[in-house]
Amino acid sequence: MSIGGNIDSVQNRINAACMRVGRDPSEVTLLCVSKTKPLQMLQEAYKAGAREFGENKVQELTAKMPEMPEDVRWHMIGHLQTNKIKYIIGKVALIHSVDTLHLAEEIEKQAAKADCRQAVLVEINVAGEGSKFGTSDMGQNAELVRSISELPHLDLQGLMTIAPYVDDPEENRMYFRKLREFLYSDAMRGYFPAQPILSMGMTGDYEVAVEEGATHVRVGTGIFGERNYN
Repeated sequence: MSIGGNIDSVQNRINAACMRVGRDPSEVTLLCVSKTKPLQMLQEAYKAGAREFGENKVQELTAKMPEMPEDVRWHMIGHLQTNKIKYIIGKVALIHSVDTLHLAEEIEKQAAKADCRQAVLVEINVAGEGSKFGTSDMGQNAELVRSISELPHLDLQGLMTIAPYVDDPEENRMYFRKLREFLYSDAMRGYFPAQPILSMGMTGDYEVAVEEGATHVRVGTGIFGERNYN
């Protein structure tokens, strides 16, 4: 199937997941995760109507950005090193992966220099996997959210998680539900906009994530095919 056909297929499955739980499909944004993919594949996705693209590495994102049309909305979804922040501040629609106060403070510093407000999500390691960034300690996460909310050049939009890689997507349902429950808990009241972002779900489990309240799903392999890391 073509990239355009894959996008249609994923969108149809998102729509069906919304219907199953009585959600409006317009509440869910599909991010085309284009890491390691050549420019012509992104251009093909763009021609098929895609406007939201997610990248994992700053170097790759900044190389592709000038080669794509200006109405593309770029999302930084990978781990962000503090020395790379200055290259993307004010240029990306959303940084999904703010996992420490130190990183948030560095983003604040660079955003202040650029005289802009940078939209961010707090990354939470709901499953507590050692290989993932962020913490599963919800007390610490609540404290992190509170601290970030006080930084004047950061626009705190919601939460993100990367669930475990599993064969059965149902195994991740509890993690998606836990993140949603935390977002809407009394402890988090007043820290997020009226329509907060829940960035969760990837190629293997995005339908379950949508059923559990995801507003942004990050799909790479399901659109562009398997990645080539050579």
